[in-house]
Amino acid sequence: MKPSTSEYASIADRLKHEWSLYLLGFLFIVIADSIGKLVIPVGKGMFIIFPIFYSLFLGMLIGPDVLHVLKSNKTVNRASKLVIVAILPFIAKLGINAGASIEVVIKAGPALFLQEIGNLGTILIGLPIALLLGLKREAIGATHSINRETNLALIQDVYGPDSAEARGTLSVYIIGGMLGTIYFGFMVSLIASTGLFHPYSLGMASGVGAGIMMASATATLVEIFPKFAKEISALAATSETLSGVTGIYVALFIGLPFCNFLYRHLEPRFARLRGETAVKEDK
Repeated sequence: MKPSTSEYASIADRLKHEWSLYLLGFLFIVIADSIGKLVIPVGKGMFIIFPIFYSLFLGMLIGPDVLHVLKSNKTVNRASKLVIVAILPFIAKLGINAGASIEVVIKAGPALFLQEIGNLGTILIGLPIALLLGLKREAIGATHSINRETNLALIQDVYGPDSAEARGTLSVYIIGGMLGTIYFGFMVSLIASTGLFHPYSLGMASGVGAGIMMASATATLVEIFPKFAKEISALAATSETLSGVTGIYVALFIGLPFCNFLYRHLEPRFARLRGETAVKEDK
């Protein structure tokens, strides 16, 4: 079906206001790809810095608060709404990789399906710390999950793209993309060096619902266990895909209600500690 005149006008309006974002995004991709992946050995572990780190860093530099290349907050807001669109091909690729190694996936058993429940434990730590630091409802978006691709879509659908919860989710998404990749790569190398876990279990554990963090952990594991490279990659990709699928339901039906429950009971107490008056929440 051909687009209507109004749809053509809408597309033209978006291009008029967003062409600079597309151009800068392409430029950052070229720069990041030219630098490539950096591997820095540190003792028994290693720091792995992926190209996405450079892209995110460049994106922060051009904002209205640093170099003022993008002078308008409206432009920045438009950019934040394009994030979920840009990462959809990556989500699809994970599913394709998992399907290509279905036999390894079946042998892994129910552990792949149940691992997402473990992410809920971090709420008990993350939300109180976020409130202690002065966050309000941003804390709900920031701590209800690991906050990656699927969670961005979920929070924007439930609360809206301009909500405090969406700001919290997007903030963790960005910081996780920069620091999380380095942390995951280094952490998994230290754990692998203990010899306590089979390479398959480490590969499975790498898929926590964060594509770039999974890539960092998997790249490290493949360096350490080259003999199991194919199996590690398959289990990590499958685990990542399932975490994205099951994570939606765990976050929607357990994570977010649990965060809201804790927020209602903890925020008044933390507000008093900060010398503030707690705001009565309708949500």
